[in-house]
Amino acid sequence: MAIDIKAPTFPESVADGTVATWHKKPGEAVKRDELLVDIETDKVVMEVLAEADGVLAEIVKNEGETVLSGELLGRLGEGGAVTAAAPAAPAAVAAAPANPASAAAILSPAARKLAEEGGLDPASITGTGKGGRVTKEDAVAAVEAKKSAPAAPLKAVAPAAEAPLFAEGDRIEKRVPMTRLRAKVAERLVEAQSSMAMLTTFNEVDMTEVMALRSKYKDLFEKTHNGVRLGFMSFFVKAAVEALKRFPAVNASIDGTDIVYHGYQDIGVAVSSDRGLVVPVLRNAELMSLADVENGIAIFGKKARDGKLSIEEMTGGTFTITNGGTFGSMMSTPIVNPPQAAILGMHNILQRPMAINGQVVIRPMMYLALSYDHRLIDGKEAVSFLVTIKNLLEDPARLLLDI
Repeated sequence: MAIDIKAPTFPESVADGTVATWHKKPGEAVKRDELLVDIETDKVVMEVLAEADGVLAEIVKNEGETVLSGELLGRLGEGGAVTAAAPAAPAAVAAAPANPASAAAILSPAARKLAEEGGLDPASITGTGKGGRVTKEDAVAAVEAKKSAPAAPLKAVAPAAEAPLFAEGDRIEKRVPMTRLRAKVAERLVEAQSSMAMLTTFNEVDMTEVMALRSKYKDLFEKTHNGVRLGFMSFFVKAAVEALKRFPAVNASIDGTDIVYHGYQDIGVAVSSDRGLVVPVLRNAELMSLADVENGIAIFGKKARDGKLSIEEMTGGTFTITNGGTFGSMMSTPIVNPPQAAILGMHNILQRPMAINGQVVIRPMMYLALSYDHRLIDGKEAVSFLVTIKNLLEDPARLLLDI
């Protein structure tokens, strides 16, 4: 008896998805709970697992095709390996030489993307994951090894069906479809700039006290909180929470002609992943300790790297913090994430000469940027909000004393 393989049920905020990768081919044996296919939405990659042991009898939706919530993807048959008709494929692919080893390679979505970008044959990568699966780390190591290897002679270029290798002096162009996540990000960025009166105000913060506090207690903090490391982001999250309480308009959103004030602080923290920037949300950050915040961010970071963030974890949020400083950014104007009203941008910490009490001293300084929707937030509120964050960070005791 055949078992239908269906797309996951998408939340209301997700209209459809794209078949990203089939990890099995028709006729191959499948074990219960084994990964069959990845479905990419504009927010996350969703994995479809086998409901029972059997064989992949048929693929209904090919890679790259659009699927709706609950739509049929393929069918799972009973018994051992069977001879099944492969789905129709483009002529260019059908003409490619057979490569049994490549067909057997099992790659995570992140590893497959790295292999494609590096022009590597998946079959040439040794997998160290469960069941020989090629992990992201395996792909990174293979790409680095390829970079350090001597250049291959021209006649050794891969078959035409594979991505061409770019050599110095070549004028080759490669056109690839934009990922759903990148397309959605582009859409929302344009929407934000065209639908709101967005302005940005800047300030700078002396990180001396926060850095001294972190340096003094980081080892004890990690030991006390079971390996959770003390970073800078938790201080910014706690400072933002306190500032949002004092300036509720910054924590609000516009719904039609109404202003919605939120009696909680759900802080989105921008995290970089192979698929682009994602923003998981720390729910009720006002109830979280520094350790809770750091642990939550660490979990989100790992999930983002593994492509395991759920849609629920990236939905909502009343305010966002993004840290361009991790990439060396000195100054930027972050774009507000609708329907939120503001976003805080952190930047690189640099030692700079500052005038303190009439003396020139060297201090670790960071520029802060607050982009906000001027329809909802006045300039005075935006500036005062940013100054509040600056004051709380320059004197962290204020966070404990609530002053």
